[in-house]
Amino acid sequence: MPKVLRIVNRFNLGGITYNVSFLSAYMGPEFETLLVGGPQELHEKNSLFIPRQHGLNPRVIPEMRRSLNPFKDLMAYFAIKRIIREFKPDIVHTHASKAGFIGRLAARSEKVGCIVHTFHGHVLEGYFNPVLTWLIKQTERYLARYTQVLIAISPKQAEDLALRFRIAPMHKFKVIRLGFDLSKYFKNELYYRSAFRKNYGLPDSTLALGIIGRLAPIKQHSELIAQVARIYSQTQHSFKIFIIGDGETRPLLESQISSCIKSGKLPQNSIVFTGWIERLEEVLHGLDAVLLCSRNEGTPVSLIEAQAAGITVISTNVGGVEDILMPPHDLLSNAHQLNEFGDHLLKFINNPEHYRSRAGAFREQIKKTYSYQRLCSEMQDLYNRYLNR
Repeated sequence: MPKVLRIVNRFNLGGITYNVSFLSAYMGPEFETLLVGGPQELHEKNSLFIPRQHGLNPRVIPEMRRSLNPFKDLMAYFAIKRIIREFKPDIVHTHASKAGFIGRLAARSEKVGCIVHTFHGHVLEGYFNPVLTWLIKQTERYLARYTQVLIAISPKQAEDLALRFRIAPMHKFKVIRLGFDLSKYFKNELYYRSAFRKNYGLPDSTLALGIIGRLAPIKQHSELIAQVARIYSQTQHSFKIFIIGDGETRPLLESQISSCIKSGKLPQNSIVFTGWIERLEEVLHGLDAVLLCSRNEGTPVSLIEAQAAGITVISTNVGGVEDILMPPHDLLSNAHQLNEFGDHLLKFINNPEHYRSRAGAFREQIKKTYSYQRLCSEMQDLYNRYLNR
């Protein structure tokens, strides 16, 4: 029976944890999988409950951290080498940047026959200063030479990695879309909507718009707040913004909101922080639109889930966003032209029924395209093809 060592950056609440859990639990009886990864970071919610509810018992490597730390990174490298020697995998499959860097170096050192890496997103643009970004690109190009297959999670991401960033030739990339259990977004919809809105005291006439994810500079929450303040006086329609998640920029965002309230640009309680919420099905059906204004993304899971729930998406056009959104794309904007994003937000607020009527048209297609059964089947075929070689 072939053995797969699956390595993930960290067990935080997000799409990657769900995907590595599905792949580790449901690849069929012909694969034995060991899942390892680092702990969640400060301000992140622990998500070990996700693999455990699928019968998995992951090994946590405390030294595996998201931030650059040469000492801890070296300790994580030797920890993975020890795991490889004990487990003796036929395939090492790494997920995301830090796991890909440390895991692939360890796998090459231990002469693992098949190394696979999935780019869930990338840090090749918008995260670091030019010198560090250049160094990361060179490292990814070096590692790609010793990786049998590179997986992108959307066609646009594969094109960017191969042609724009020149990480590896296009023929080394295989597109395998993410997979989830989206059936939960097709149940108890009216109940969840009523409960969410009652919890936050929202009358039927007030629109609820949510942005979901880690609070970090790359996500541009500050720019979202600035746009909300810019357009607030331009509409007579009542709306409230929900920031769902937590992270390093929260104190700055709270200060920015307070300044907007003091200057009269925003009323009290127009923007609400909810913190992390595990069961997003209880949130999405209470919202009227899901927002994303990032400078850089892979394939944002919140937008897939929003479409499965039949919720309108207003987003910047980054990473694989255009690949996952069903047409028309008239609410997509340039990530560097945030006034355009704000104008789209205002357009939706002034005519929500127009967008609401079309948001549910592709729910079944989204459910099928991003099913975890399809994800596991495609990955199983990929593994078998490389093992047979």
